[in-house]
Amino acid sequence: MADTSTTAQRHQQPHASDDDIDFGYLFGLLLDNKWLILGTALFALMLGTLYGMLATPIYKGDTLLQIEKKSSGVPGLSELNQIFEQEASAAAEIEILRSRMVLGEVIEQLKMNIQVLPDRTPFIGRFMAADSAPAFVPKPLFAGYRDSETFVTVSSFTVPERLQGRVFTLREENGNQALYQDDDLVASSPVGETLKSEDGGIQLQINEWQLGNESLNLVRLADVTAINGLRSALSIQEVGKTGMLSLQMTGPNKQRIKTILDAISEAYLLQNVKRRSAEAENSLEFLGDQLPKIKDKLTEFEEKLNAYRLQSESVDLSMETQSVLQQSVDIEAKINELKAKEGELATRFTKEHPAYQSLLRQKASLIEQKRSLDSQIKDLPETQQEILRLMRDVEVTQQIYVGLLNKTQELRILKAGTVGSVRIIDKALVQPSPIKPKKALIAVIAMMLGGMGAAGIVLLRALLNKGIESPDKLEEQGVAVYATVPLSEKQVKANRLTNIKQRRTRDKKIVGSPIALLALDDPTDLAIEALRSLRTSLHFAMMDADNKILMITGPSPEVGKSFVSANLGVVLAQTGQRVLVIDADMRKGHLHRYFQAASQPGLSTYLSGQSSKEDIIQSSIVDKLDFIARGKAPPNPSELLMHERFKTLMDSLSDDYDLILVDTPPILAVTDAAIVGQLAGSSLLVTRFGLNSIKEVDAALTRFAQNKVDIKGAILNCMERRATNEYGYYAYEYGKSTD
Repeated sequence: MADTSTTAQRHQQPHASDDDIDFGYLFGLLLDNKWLILGTALFALMLGTLYGMLATPIYKGDTLLQIEKKSSGVPGLSELNQIFEQEASAAAEIEILRSRMVLGEVIEQLKMNIQVLPDRTPFIGRFMAADSAPAFVPKPLFAGYRDSETFVTVSSFTVPERLQGRVFTLREENGNQALYQDDDLVASSPVGETLKSEDGGIQLQINEWQLGNESLNLVRLADVTAINGLRSALSIQEVGKTGMLSLQMTGPNKQRIKTILDAISEAYLLQNVKRRSAEAENSLEFLGDQLPKIKDKLTEFEEKLNAYRLQSESVDLSMETQSVLQQSVDIEAKINELKAKEGELATRFTKEHPAYQSLLRQKASLIEQKRSLDSQIKDLPETQQEILRLMRDVEVTQQIYVGLLNKTQELRILKAGTVGSVRIIDKALVQPSPIKPKKALIAVIAMMLGGMGAAGIVLLRALLNKGIESPDKLEEQGVAVYATVPLSEKQVKANRLTNIKQRRTRDKKIVGSPIALLALDDPTDLAIEALRSLRTSLHFAMMDADNKILMITGPSPEVGKSFVSANLGVVLAQTGQRVLVIDADMRKGHLHRYFQAASQPGLSTYLSGQSSKEDIIQSSIVDKLDFIARGKAPPNPSELLMHERFKTLMDSLSDDYDLILVDTPPILAVTDAAIVGQLAGSSLLVTRFGLNSIKEVDAALTRFAQNKVDIKGAILNCMERRATNEYGYYAYEYGKSTD
C-alpha cells in the first residue's frame, strides 16, 4: 500500500521560493482593506482641514533696494569723485545687510532683544487667559504685551551677560511693580520708577503699566541670539543681474514684518551714506593737520626772503632767472601736490595698487626735472642763486597753502552733498493673504499621507502576519487539504450573542450557555456545504483506515475544532450513519454546549472509574447522533488517556457506531492528541484562516510524526472571501431558495 500520509508528502514536496513579489496579492490586500484605507484617508483629511483652520496664518513681506555705482553727487569735482569712486558688489552688499552692524542696529532700535509674554501653562493656559485686545486698539509690536486686561511696554531692560536668555517674572505686589527670577525677588519699586537690583546689574524701565490677573515673563536675549533669529527669518537675494536686492520676511504679524523690513532698509541706507561721508571726513582730517604746518613754513620763508633782501640790497631778477624760478616753482608745486595725493592714497590703498604706482612714476619724473633745473641754477651768481632759492620756497609754499585751502573747501562741499549708493525702490509691503498654511494643499497631503500610512500598515501587518490565507499555501508544503470551510457570518453572530449571555449569567453561576448548531439552524450555509464535501472525502479516506475512529485536532486553540466536530457529526448522521462525537479535551472542552447538555458525567469520569459506558453516552436531538462530554476536569488528563480503559472504551464503541469523531486538545499545547492519535484510524488537522502559520502546522505535523501518528490532511477553517486569495466558492449561495 502506498504511503499517502501528509507527513510523507510533506517531506517529498519542495518548498516554494519566497523571493518573488506577488503584486496581485499585494493589490488584493489593499482591496480587502479598502474601507480601512479610505476611512483613514478621510480622517486624515479632516485633521488636515482642522489644522489648516486652526494654524496661525503666516504672512510674507518684501522690500526692494537698488545698488548704484558710488558717486559723490557734486558736479565739477571730477578728480575728487574719481578718488572716492568704487564699484559696489551685490554679493558684498547682501553680506552687509546680513551683518551684525546693520541687524544689530535694527534690534537695538526696535528693542527686539526684549521679549514680553504672559506667564501661562503651555496649551492649557491659552484657554483660561483673558480675551485679546479689540482689533482697533494698537498693540505693541516689540518689548510689550497687551490684551483686554494687561498693557505693559518696556523701554529698556539690562541684565548681566550670564543672565541673558533667562526668564524673569514681572508681578504687581501692593501696588508696586516687582521683578522675580526663579521665585527670588530681584527688585521692586513704585510704578513709574526704574527697577534696579542691589548691585545695579539688572535694570528695568517700564513705560506703560497696567497689569491684569496674569504675571508677565520677561527675557533679555543675547544680542547674538536676537541677530541670529532675525537673520534666519530674513531672506535676501539679487533680482537677476540687475543690482536690485529683494528683502523678504515671513511671520504671523503683518505690521511687525513691515516695521522690521523698513528699519533694515533705513539702517542699511544710513550706514551706506555714513561710509561714503567717512571717506571725505578722513581727507578733511588729513588736510586739517597739514594746513597749520604749511602756513608756518610760508611765514618763515617770507621772513627769510625779506631779511636777505635788506641785507644784500638786491634788485629784481633778470628775465632768464625769473623763467628758471617759475619752472622750479611749478615743478615743486606739482611734487607737493603729488605728495598730498600720496598721503590720501596711502590711507586707502597699498603701494602695489595701480593708482599708487602711477602716482609714484609721476613723482619720480618731476624730481628728475627738478634736478635738471638745480644744475642750471648753480651757474648763476651766488646772490641771484640765494634770492632765487628763497623766492622759490615762498612761492611754492604759497601755492601749496592755497591749494590745500581750495581742497579743504571742495571736500566740505563734497561731504555735504554725499549721496549713498543705495536707493529704496519699494517700501516694505506685506501681502494681504497669508502664504501659510496652504489649506487645500495641507488637506490633500494629509489625505494622501493618511491613505498611504493605512496602506503601509496593512502591508506591514500582512508581512508580520504569517497566517495561512489560502489552501494553496498548505498544499505547497505537501499538506493535503480535505476541506476549506468558509467563515459563517450567522455562526459568528450566534457566538457573539452566546458570549454576551455568558457574561451576563456568570454572576448567577449559570455556566455553559448553549451554542447553536449551524447544521440544524441553517443547513444551506456555505460552511455546512463545505462539511458535506468533507463527508464525501472522508467516505473514501476511511476505506483504508484501520478502524472507525477519526481524530479532529489542531495546532493551537481557537481554530474551530469543536465547531467542525459537532457540525460534521450532524452532517454524517443525516446520511443514516450511527455517529458518536467524543469530547477528549478534558481540560477546556465545550462540545456539550453544542448539544445543550451537561459536561458530566463524561469521558474523565469513565476513565477514572466513576461512571460506566452507558452513563456517559448521551443522545442528541439529531437522530443516530450521540456524544460523550468531557466530564469533570481532572488533574491528569494525559495519564487518563494512556490508561487501558480508554483503549477498551474505544474498541467497544467501534462495534456500536459507524464512525467515531474524537475532538482533542491542540497538539502544540498538550500531548493528549498524540495519545489519542495512536488509537485513531484517521486524523485530520484543523487550521484557522489567518491565525495559524505554516511553521505552526509544520511543528504540529512534526510532533505527530515523532509519536508515529499519521495526519491524513488538513481542514482550513473560517476561510474568508478576500481579494488576496483566488478562492471562489462555486455555486455561491447555491441551495438557497430564490422564491
